[in-house]
Amino acid sequence: MEHGRGDGRELQVLIDTQWGLFTQSQVTELGYSRNRVRALVDSGAWIAVLRGVYSIFTGPLTRQRTLMAALLYGGGHAMLSHRSAAEEWAFCEPDPAAAVHVTVPYGKSACNQRPTVRSGPTVGTRLVAGIGSSLHPGVVVHRSRAHRHIGVPGDMPRTTLVDTALDLAVSEPTPEQAFHSLVSSVTQRRIRLTDVREQIAVRRPYRYLSTLTEAIDLLATGVQSVLELEYATNVEAAHGLPTTERQSAVQVDGRTLYEDVVYRVGSRTVTVRLDGRRFHSMREVAFRDRRRDNAAELAGRARLVFGYEEVSSDPCGVARDVALVLQREGWDGEPTSCALCVAAATHNTHDTDLVLAIDVRHNR
Repeated sequence: MEHGRGDGRELQVLIDTQWGLFTQSQVTELGYSRNRVRALVDSGAWIAVLRGVYSIFTGPLTRQRTLMAALLYGGGHAMLSHRSAAEEWAFCEPDPAAAVHVTVPYGKSACNQRPTVRSGPTVGTRLVAGIGSSLHPGVVVHRSRAHRHIGVPGDMPRTTLVDTALDLAVSEPTPEQAFHSLVSSVTQRRIRLTDVREQIAVRRPYRYLSTLTEAIDLLATGVQSVLELEYATNVEAAHGLPTTERQSAVQVDGRTLYEDVVYRVGSRTVTVRLDGRRFHSMREVAFRDRRRDNAAELAGRARLVFGYEEVSSDPCGVARDVALVLQREGWDGEPTSCALCVAAATHNTHDTDLVLAIDVRHNR
């Protein structure tokens, strides 16, 4: 190892605490001038990971070292944010090819960094494997005026759970995707709605405010999964089904369980269970759901069960089924047609006209 002033213990502290990574400004204080650092990089003794960030180790970067390099590049106040913070909060799986997102205080000069490609030594004989391959996927820098309100300190500082959920939603390309993202994050990680509301007040999103507020209001009605979101928006709201109760408590085998959707029509009850086995397939959950279904049948409650496939691919068909059972139980309303219903009806009419035209030509 190349040493600077003293016996190199200060550099070793940096190596130990920052996973072999350090910045030019850090080693300048230890006697390594820019020219000396450049000579070490050119010889292959060190590698340049990002602009002004170096590594004593010349092997591939682990994901953790990739994140640390981005934090060092962003400066002392940088924190992981957006998808990179989401990885650390276990919202999603790490993507080694994805650029690292960091947030810095407003006014800092750090800018986006393109991916770093590994280069070879130009001096000496030490060779580094993987010349020309990607070394670091790059850095996306965000700035926040509310920086001091949004971070969690630590060895790998990041935005809070709530702020990460909001950042993910705001970064979506459309309001619909932002709505879906926030509901997914809140239900997946059981984030308290009061925390989301408070943070929106402190740190007003720069777009999608009304959409995110709608998502919070829907979550407040009891929606607890993406599947329930799809049902509430694309089946119920889109087709004018009556007001429902969500997460209604029932007693089964001496335990308190919760029904996803309950419609009350006079003295009659229609229950809809949304089968999330696509998301949780544990045998215990499946057994519990069967017992709950049987208990509803024994109690004389009308019951329908739908999975993600039906709700996402055919919400109009699901709405028709629910409406038929509700009408059978005494509901005097009528489901409305959504845009998908109208499009399907138009397509079917076109197909019928085409068949009739063919029949006419054939019989001439």
